[in-house]
Amino acid sequence: MIKIIDPHSHMFSRTTGDYARMAQANIKVVVEPSFWLGSERQYAESYWDYFHHLITFEAKRAEKFGIKHFTFVGINAKEANAKKIALKAISGLSKYMNQPTVLGIGEIGFDKITDAEEDVFRRQLALAEENKLPVIIHTPHQDKPKGTERICKIIEDMKLTKEKIVVDHNTEETIGITKGLKGVWAGHTIYPTKLSPERVIKILRKYGTDKMLINSSADWDDSDPLAVPKTVEVMKKEGFSEAEIRQVVYDNPVAFFKQSPAFKI
Repeated sequence: MIKIIDPHSHMFSRTTGDYARMAQANIKVVVEPSFWLGSERQYAESYWDYFHHLITFEAKRAEKFGIKHFTFVGINAKEANAKKIALKAISGLSKYMNQPTVLGIGEIGFDKITDAEEDVFRRQLALAEENKLPVIIHTPHQDKPKGTERICKIIEDMKLTKEKIVVDHNTEETIGITKGLKGVWAGHTIYPTKLSPERVIKILRKYGTDKMLINSSADWDDSDPLAVPKTVEVMKKEGFSEAEIRQVVYDNPVAFFKQSPAFKI
């Protein structure tokens, strides 16, 4: 049975029963990027409480089922337009970046593709580069090709270490743009409003499995924390070899995350 890593899942919003089902499906590691909680935060300090929760309670909750839980900390693009709060929250990130289960900064990027979002995005990218940490980048839901192109331009402009960056939530519209930026990793989300297993498989057939990741991005909306193992089963039926499947769901995540000194499994 192939070991699985879900490189992007918001377990804060899931039940303990979900962890039990994930363990049964042979998910060994889950990585939780920081994200929007459904309503805008009113205070920067609430970010810090949230990071503390992920680092402590969430890691222990996963451990009960033999799952290793890691997190990324950051100010999500959806809240970057509340710039005063976002900048204050960024000022406190350093306290959390070096915690034992924190791998890097994310998910950060664009939502409405505003100048405020870009400023908050660039500040966090610079912080990650300075501290040699991996980054998870959120491509926007709307105007996705435009947002992805702008993300790639910023990465080039800032001369960032591309190998430490995963550009996430790709679709057929954006994967060519992402793969055109040599060095970065490409994430794909199995989610009703993003990609189905069948669509991901078509992308993998066209672009190959090198530097490709798949995730559930499971949260409180219509989503599935078992999306990755379910995609594995579809890949088997579609004729992917065990080595190809293992590369996408385990070897690639390990290769990306081990760039962080905190990634120990």
